Amino acid sequence: MTVPTVLTIAGSDSSGGAGIQADLKTMSAFGVFGTTALTAVTAQNTLGVTESLFLSAELVARQIDAVVEDVGVDAAKTGMLGTALVIEIVAERVGRHRIPNLVVDPVMVATSGASLMEDDCLGALRTALIPRAYIVTPNVPEAEVLSGVSIVSLETMEEAARAVHGLGAANVLVKAGHIEGSATDVLFDGENITRFSAERIEGGSIHGTGCTLSAAIASGLALGLELTDAIAGAKSFVTRGIAAALDMGSGSAFVNHFVSVDEG
Repeated sequence: MTVPTVLTIAGSDSSGGAGIQADLKTMSAFGVFGTTALTAVTAQNTLGVTESLFLSAELVARQIDAVVEDVGVDAAKTGMLGTALVIEIVAERVGRHRIPNLVVDPVMVATSGASLMEDDCLGALRTALIPRAYIVTPNVPEAEVLSGVSIVSLETMEEAARAVHGLGAANVLVKAGHIEGSATDVLFDGENITRFSAERIEGGSIHGTGCTLSAAIASGLALGLELTDAIAGAKSFVTRGIAAALDMGSGSAFVNHFVSVDEG
């Protein structure tokens, strides 16, 4: 028996709510086989990040090689990459191995506010990795940094999506979690704008939403879904995971990865 495989290239979250751990939980929920290339180890919990250790670019590359050359990759996603050298070598390996269906989650800051990348990473993200992406999934603050657009409405979300698309990504999904109103995400595919709406779940801070969404999109693509169907299924999964959020610590709640993929 074989199943589709999804490679996550991201950092470890010791609390299990985000990063590699959230990605693998999401992939298992969608019925795909998750593989990993670890980029960083963090000491964190629901209150914040207390320490980070970035792995070498060469070790990250060797992990990607090991997975591609044996198990194979039907889709991949990136999360916390940490350094410009890692970003550049990930982009190089994606090109070398012709890794399909790359979902780039441009992780810059943790839910707690801690920085998850070095200061010189933005240029590498823009020029090396984003042009390799099948889809980029920035939240509002990340989209503002990448695009230079101040986002205050759906119209400015669309403007930002077009600007990030101009960096070379095939598709851009700007997520609405950081602005008021309905939870409507905006997809630009180079020609058309598509909106994905869901009921906004009121409550406190939720840890791991971005990681979970990008992992779910990658899983859907690995399963052969069209992009809009993969996004819709991923958004439904995350929305229900937020509604059933787990209060495991004293700070942010966790996305509940135990909700069924088939509901909604």
